[in-house]
Amino acid sequence: MRYLGNKESIVSEIYSLLSDKGLINKELSFFDAFCGSGSVADYFKEYYNNIIINDNLTWSVVYTGGRLRSQHCSFSRLGFDPIEYFNNTNDVAHGFIYKNYSPAESSRMYFTPENAERIDFFRSKIEEWKNSSLITDDEYNYLLACLIESVSDVSNTAGVYGAFLKKWDARALKPIVFDRVDSKTNKCHKLSTFNSKIEEIIDTIDCDILYLDPPYTQNQYGTQYHLLETLVLDDNPSISTVTGSRSTAPMRSDWSKEYKANILFDRILAKTKARYVILSYNNDGFMSKEYIEAAMKRYGKSETYVCKKISYKKYQNWKSNNPNAHFEYLFFVELKDKSDVLYESPLNYIGSKSKIVSDIRSHAPARYKKFIDAFGGGFNVGINISADSIIYNDINHFVTELVESFKTNDTYQYLLYIKRITNKFGLEKANAEAYQAARAYYNSFPEDKRDPRLLYTIILYGYQQQIRFNGSHEFNNPVGMRWFNDKVLEKMISFSRAIKENEYIFKTGQYFDLLPQIDNNTFVYLDPPYKLTTGSYNDGKRGFNGWNDKLERDMFEFLNKLNEDNIPFMLSYVIEHKGKVNDNLVSWINRNHYNIIELGDIIGISGSRRKEVLIVNYEV
Repeated sequence: MRYLGNKESIVSEIYSLLSDKGLINKELSFFDAFCGSGSVADYFKEYYNNIIINDNLTWSVVYTGGRLRSQHCSFSRLGFDPIEYFNNTNDVAHGFIYKNYSPAESSRMYFTPENAERIDFFRSKIEEWKNSSLITDDEYNYLLACLIESVSDVSNTAGVYGAFLKKWDARALKPIVFDRVDSKTNKCHKLSTFNSKIEEIIDTIDCDILYLDPPYTQNQYGTQYHLLETLVLDDNPSISTVTGSRSTAPMRSDWSKEYKANILFDRILAKTKARYVILSYNNDGFMSKEYIEAAMKRYGKSETYVCKKISYKKYQNWKSNNPNAHFEYLFFVELKDKSDVLYESPLNYIGSKSKIVSDIRSHAPARYKKFIDAFGGGFNVGINISADSIIYNDINHFVTELVESFKTNDTYQYLLYIKRITNKFGLEKANAEAYQAARAYYNSFPEDKRDPRLLYTIILYGYQQQIRFNGSHEFNNPVGMRWFNDKVLEKMISFSRAIKENEYIFKTGQYFDLLPQIDNNTFVYLDPPYKLTTGSYNDGKRGFNGWNDKLERDMFEFLNKLNEDNIPFMLSYVIEHKGKVNDNLVSWINRNHYNIIELGDIIGISGSRRKEVLIVNYEV
């Protein structure tokens, strides 16, 4: 049948990719999550005994299921070949198709009256056999698949059912023939079917290989194939007066919306039980190649990542331009264990610990129920910690509000807000005039009325995307050469989902104010400003406390108090930098017999290197 986005032409490429990975003819389950017309699932039933299919549209699941199980249809209960029966009788019925999709009783020209009354007869007879238990479920689905195939051959459309042609196409005038649906001859030993939005069931499906072929444009398949949905459901729905389309609200896919596709893709990768993921996607899609790569490498093993560019004949009509500019991507990755996935803050925070989170986790104490991120910053550490209770704290309330905003705001609405502000001020990299106008707009609000979403949008176009305020708490970072690119988008979406799925307590204040929160089950992590490396956020000139010898000594006393109470702590710090040594730090460590974990050179966001250490009061 004619199907928008049919992958019949690239199944051999998918096979080649899986073969290169050694995944063909293995005892693996293959999940076709957007099965469509079933071309991919039907192809791979030869290589995998366990096939799982899903689609948001009922007709797609029925059609694909009928295709895959055709070899199991003997019609022994019925006692005759129904295909030959349908083609050797002239019986008709004046049902829903005849009345609503032919000019017999309406103005719609999807089918000639003669073909429409035959379609109604086919449909009613199949239902009659099913209700009389004369056919099995497999046989029922197979006959409906054959009916869909037959209808496609005589529909007066341009290939989809969003609208009918105003003049009769030559093929629509041919008498309908009840066709056998095409299917590979190998038997599908086990078939599981689902009819849901994939994002709602992904965490319940046990599978080895997950194949994704989502919509990639704004075209809604529910609208384009409404007639087939009505034909299969046989539910006589209320329909629109012009096109005859049924209500497609339950069938609408968020994959056909900008940003929502990105959000859903992140969810699929995070929640699937599959070990391997393959994605077919077009270069015209809402998700960019860069975004897909960033997401797949976050959840997958980067050394297994593959992206193949494939020439692809796109569905076109007379309005299509530059038909040679379209091609398909095939992406592949082997997923990490869920416990190995790390998230990165969408804030490009000076002193970020994103590069050493694995070290922090691997050197954490064996048991604790509460985790305190005392100098939370961009929250790269706390977001990656597993504990019953996690407390975020930062002295800068603007930063606390920023981090919390990713939890409290719907991610899609947040992205639309960023887009509106970007368009309103014309924000783009190195556009100082637009940037300064947006910055002035933010600073014009009273401090307690400033929207953290607005601040984040401005930060994205500032110098190195830093967070910097003056003594009056006005944001004063100059314009930069960065922008809201797809890698930042991926960080924001994955971070926002992760922070929404766990409970966090957000606090603003001094780290020592957290003492009442600390008990025997607490692990305290501190990442203070470094005495030897002063940044723009801790130089004491920005309306917030800086960092000096006294504040450092106070922190040492605080940590000693934790040690006396047998509370495990970890301190991220720098002992040596550019030839200078923090002698007070070394003396404090030696006096108290704390342990040092050397991490080597860490590259900061400006490209500078610093020798970081972790200081702990427990055995590692």
